[in-house]
Amino acid sequence: MSTEPVLDVRELRASYGATPILQGVDLQVGKGEIVALIGRNGVGKTTTMRCLVGQLRATAGSVRLLGRDIATLSSDARARRGIGYVPQGREVFPRMTVAENLLVGELIGGPKGVKQPELVYQYFPRLAERRNQLAGTMSGGEQQQLAIGRALVGNPALMLLDEPSEGIQPSIVQLICEVLRTIRRDLGTTILFVEQNMDTILDVAERAYVMEKGRVVGRIGAGELDADTVRRHLMI
Repeated sequence: MSTEPVLDVRELRASYGATPILQGVDLQVGKGEIVALIGRNGVGKTTTMRCLVGQLRATAGSVRLLGRDIATLSSDARARRGIGYVPQGREVFPRMTVAENLLVGELIGGPKGVKQPELVYQYFPRLAERRNQLAGTMSGGEQQQLAIGRALVGNPALMLLDEPSEGIQPSIVQLICEVLRTIRRDLGTTILFVEQNMDTILDVAERAYVMEKGRVVGRIGAGELDADTVRRHLMI
């Protein structure tokens, strides 16, 4: 797998009001990698994701996507540059249909590149069956499939997912893991995801970064991810 950096984060710092949260995060994700960001609750993983997509402005540091610093760009501009984001809690548009949600994903993804709603339906057949159903009437697992599909439909270079298995039944988690591996294989999509579910981490990630107290404190390399190592960092 190529080590070309799709995402290169250096000394990223951010605060909520006067409270510093990120204390100098450093991480890099190469082209086509699937990397997990792990650690106990409250160490800054979700804040890192929010900074990467522009929902929270960094106070210092750089975020380079495909060689360009995007740290000062809006979240919309970052999406147009090639970031797809699946937030914690899914956040689909409940009063819009499945098809309309995917159309929003196409628009957010910007004018460049191939849009692929039919590929989303191929990966998630349940969405194809329910393309005219209001998203708010769907189950949590179906909404998570839709959230991933909405991020994928714009053909992003980088997908960021915040706890994709949270609150989802095991059969759907297994499907999501399969889809993430497939889009990396078929499309070359680079993936960084936050996760607390040890089985999901072991099933999908090739390597991992470990966070504590707002900074990356460890790296678990390819071939080093195992249950004991992950459990120690998650404190399960």
